[in-house]
Formats: sequence, C-alpha cells, structure tokens
Amino acid sequence: MTFHGKNIIGFEQSAEGSQTYRAYSPREGKQLEALFHEATPGEVEHALELAQRAAVDMREIDAGQIANFLLAVRDEILALGDSLVETADRETALGIDRLRGERDRTTNQIKLFADVVREGSWVDARIEPALPDRKPVPRPDLRRMLQPIGPVAVFGASNFPLAFSVAGGDTASAFAAKNPVIVKVHPAHPGTSELVGNAIQHATRKRGMPEGTFSLLHGLGTEVSIALATHRHTKAVAFTGSQFAGRALFDAAARRRDPIPVYAEMGSVNPVVILPEVLKTSARSIAEGLYRSVLLGVGQFCTSPGLVFAAEGGGMEELIASLSELFREGMPGTMLNPGISANFAQRFKAAAGIEGVGAQVAARTADPSRTEGRPGLLVTDASTWLKNHQLHEEIFGPSTLVVRCVDEEQVRQCSEHIEGTLTATIHGTPDELEKNKELIDTLSRKAGRVIFNGYPTGVEVGYAMHHGGPYPATTDEKFTSVGAASIYRFARPVCYQNFPEHLLPPELQNANPCKIWRLVNGQLTRDPL
Repeated sequence: MTFHGKNIIGFEQSAEGSQTYRAYSPREGKQLEALFHEATPGEVEHALELAQRAAVDMREIDAGQIANFLLAVRDEILALGDSLVETADRETALGIDRLRGERDRTTNQIKLFADVVREGSWVDARIEPALPDRKPVPRPDLRRMLQPIGPVAVFGASNFPLAFSVAGGDTASAFAAKNPVIVKVHPAHPGTSELVGNAIQHATRKRGMPEGTFSLLHGLGTEVSIALATHRHTKAVAFTGSQFAGRALFDAAARRRDPIPVYAEMGSVNPVVILPEVLKTSARSIAEGLYRSVLLGVGQFCTSPGLVFAAEGGGMEELIASLSELFREGMPGTMLNPGISANFAQRFKAAAGIEGVGAQVAARTADPSRTEGRPGLLVTDASTWLKNHQLHEEIFGPSTLVVRCVDEEQVRQCSEHIEGTLTATIHGTPDELEKNKELIDTLSRKAGRVIFNGYPTGVEVGYAMHHGGPYPATTDEKFTSVGAASIYRFARPVCYQNFPEHLLPPELQNANPCKIWRLVNGQLTRDPL
C-alpha cells in the first residue's frame, strides 16, 4: 500500500510539520516504509476550529441524514476490501481471520447506530404540558431532550485497530449523537488509520456533511493528545488504553477552566471465581476454557481473565495441574509492539519473584525479534495475595494468577479487595449460586458485567451490553464504551420552558413528527399531544 502519511483535517490533507514517524511490524521485527507526519499545534487548532463550526451545523441536521452518513461510512470501509485487514495485520500481527471479524464488528456497530438514530427515541424526550390552573402555582410547559455535546476527541486503542479506533464505537456513537469527531491516531497502526480516515472523509463529502465533521491527527508523543484534551472547543474525550495514559488525559481535562468529561476505558484484571462443588466435577473443562480465554489475542484483550479465586475442594489440584500443563505446552505469540511485549515480561517476572508465588511458563521461550510474549501461570494463596498489592494489578498479556482460598468465605473476603473491574465471572452449581448471593452482590459492586459459568472475553455489541466498570477500569462507571447505550456519553439534556411550538426541536413538538417514544406526563407514548 502507498500512504500519503498526512493529517486529515476536514476535507483536506495536511503535513505542515517536520516531525515524522513510522509504524513497526511486530511479526517482521522492523519499521515499515511509510512516513507519517505528526500534527503541529496549528493543525490541531485548525481541526478544532472546523469542528466547532461543524458542531453548530450538525445540530440542525435531521436524523435521516445522520443515519445515511453512518451507512456511507460503513460502505466506504467495506469497499477497502482485504487491503484494510492486510495493512492492519502487518502493523499489529493480530491475524487476518481475527481482523476480518473485527472489521465485521466495526461495520455492524456502525449499522447499529444508524438504526438507533433512525428510530430516534434515544433522545429521551420528556414532556409535561403547562397546567395554568394548577394551585397554588401554575405549572409551566416543560420539554426536555438530549442534545449534542460538541466536538469529541477520540483516541484509538492499540489492541483493536478497527473496532476501538478511527471508525470504532466511540466515533460512531459520537457521530450518531450529531457531534464532530477528531481522532488521535494510535501510532501502532497509522496506515490502517489512514485507510479508515480516508473512508470517513469520502463519506462526509458524499453525504453533504459539514467540513469539520471529521479530522484525523497523528502524534507520537503526548503533545497532540494533551492539546486535544485541553482545547477550548473539545467537549468530551473517549479513550481506550492504559491506566497511565487514560489518567493523564483525565487529569489534564480536569485542570481546564471548564472541565470536560473523559470517558477512559483502562482495562482490568477481570476476576473469575470458581466455587468448590463445580470444581469437583468440572476442573479440567474450566481450566481449558479459562486457558483459551486468557490466551485469546495473546492476552491483549481488556476483558482477559487475569485473576482467579478458587475455593479448596476435591478439584483444586486438578485445576492447578491442568492449567500448568496447558501453559507449559502453550506457544508464545506475537504481541502488538515491543513496548507491550517488554512490559508484559517485566511485570510477569516481578510477580513471579514475590515470596509465596509459584510460576509455570511455556516450555518454548519467546523470540524477541518477533515481539513474542511467553504464556505464563502464577499461583499463590489468599494471604499472599491480600498483602501484596502488586498482585492485584493487571499484567497485560498471556498470563493469569490463581489464588487458592481455603473456603467460600475466604473467596468472598478476597473479592472485597478487588479494585474496579470491567467484568467478574462466577462458576458454580445452581445450589452454590443460590447460597452465595452475598458474593454475587460483592462482585456486582466491583464490576460492570457479571458472568455466570462462562468467560469474559467476547463483548456482544447490542442494546443491553455494558462495557465499563468502577475506577480504575474506567473514569466514569455510569457509561459504556460498547453498544447502543454508549451514545449517551456524547449528549447533554436541555429543558425548554414555555417555548413557542414552532421553535421547539421536532422531537418535542406536539404533533411528534419524528414518531418517537416520548415520556408525556410520566407515560411512554408515541401519540401526538
């Protein structure tokens, strides 16, 4: 592929600065040929000025045009064909099949938001008509709905170059809520990002969207990122990545004169609890399912199960033996980049060196020239885990830590010390689940998604999914970064009091021309007033 390597600002391509960088191919162990230009402060300013003007125009665009724009983005991405997944594979080593599936997820979630926009009820219209004769005081006419928040800065993730990147769920949901988007490219996959950025730019022109609806900026260091989070026109930030980077953006946005929301999804340990009765009968099958979940994507999923609490019982030794065998026979896999690979090896080694922790690693060593991560299992007891906070932290990569607990009560005690997490899983018989309601309640307070007798990897994109959790999993546990509900991050409520009918948004007018569900005097209805 030939890349222009420039920033996309509105309808133009721009390369004002002299600073450039190259992508790195982890499988080949070398930098790739194309040069990409880092955005200058002037280019950031230009992108935000265009976005601010576009935000005003986008508020007046009807839902049908927004839906058609989203579908045009979807079509442009599909038109890229295999060149997109081949480029992404070369930059990430995630594999062609995995990336084809991720492309499908990306285009399907764009279609989901087009459907949400067309149906229209997401705006949460609420109407309380005036009661001029009410005593002791009349009630004014009150009408409330969600309106766009303004320009949104989206930060691409390293581990999902399509689904959590340029046209991923953050961008699609922000567009659906009628907001312009400025994407900060993840430097691990700039070629992939350019291809998708070009697709969005083409769709923007084709569907008559205002210039500034979309921009794409490159930046290797922190300057562009902080500039986006602190710019006066930026009204929200969406980020998926490390806790260090997510917190840096959050803190920068909080120090603004006008603080803005930063929706940062920062990963988690995703604990799995295994109760003793189910362990007696299913130790081997649970070990196999757990191993597959841990090794999925070389352990580079934000929902990878990195922590296991198992209650002593007849199956404990079989569980440990089965996991040890599986990890010993495991094959090292190419990770996303040398930094992630090195960080994984360092953190695993440090955890394995703690007194009271045992380790089992794959028999085959990792090949540094291929940026490989070596699968590894850590095993400890509850008392060691409780007194070593280092063992509570995520090790991003193909490993998990099993904590041996003497009984279910100790499992529950340990669960109280889990930090906020995206998911929590519990394996048990129906009777065990019935007897452990307190444990289930604890896990539901710690996690955004609680799973019975399954594994956390694999996030369904739909209307009921919640992909979030208490800090440090995210910076705002009330919102999801996956599924239809993620649109609510990028809207704000506005109440119109005693407004003339013709000046109200269509969604709030008496005739209900949009034919959406509205809450009128506390009752859901599609009927006109």
